[in-house]
Amino acid sequence: MRRRTLIVDDHPVMALATKMVLEQIEHIEVVAIAASGKACLELNELYKPDLIMLDYNLPDQFGSVVAKQIKKNSPGTHIIIFTGIDVTDIYNQLITIGVSGILSKDSNERAIQNMIRCILDDCTMIPLALYRGMQLTTSLPTQDTLLTKDEIHIMTLLVRGATQEQIAHEIFVSKRSVDNYLKKIYNKLSVKSRIQAIEKFVQSNYYVEADKS
Repeated sequence: MRRRTLIVDDHPVMALATKMVLEQIEHIEVVAIAASGKACLELNELYKPDLIMLDYNLPDQFGSVVAKQIKKNSPGTHIIIFTGIDVTDIYNQLITIGVSGILSKDSNERAIQNMIRCILDDCTMIPLALYRGMQLTTSLPTQDTLLTKDEIHIMTLLVRGATQEQIAHEIFVSKRSVDNYLKKIYNKLSVKSRIQAIEKFVQSNYYVEADKS
C-alpha cells in the first residue's frame, strides 16, 4: 500500500534532498512539498497524507503549532519533526502533541529511512544519549500562568526574534533589567530556556491576544 507523504521545509534544496531519500523507501510516495505552516495545513487537507516530514523552524510559525493543528484534525497522521536546531528541551511537549518521531537534519540517509520504516511499523526511534536521560511528563499545563503586561510584551518581542539588547531598547530599560524580567518569566512558566519559554507562550491565550493587537 502506498503511503502518501508530505514534506514541509522552506529550504528548497533540503526539501528536494529529503524527497530523494524518502522515495528510495518502498511504498513511500511524496505527494507534495510545502514551504510554510499555512501551506502545510492546506496540503494536508488536500492530500490527507499518511506521513508528514515537518521542519520545526518554519517562516510563519513553529512546527509544533502546525503539528498540533494537524493532530487535532487528522489524529492518525504520522508526523516527524525533521529539524536543523536542537529541540531537546521540548521533546516532552512534542510527544504530548502526538508526533511520531523527532529527527535531526544531520542524520544520514540510513537513519532517516530507518525512522520512516519504524514509524510505518508503529514504532519510533530516538538517539541513545537522549533515551538514557529522558523523563516523560503525562500532560501539558491546563491553565495559563499569570503574566504582567510588560512580561507579555517582552515575550511577544522574543517570539518575533528580538535579542535582549533590542528588547531593552524597545521598552526603555537596561539589558540587566531584561535579564531580570526573563528570569521571572521563566520561573512563572516553569521553564529553563528561551526555546521552552517561547513554546509555552505561543500556546497560551496571551500569545493569541498579543497577536491580535
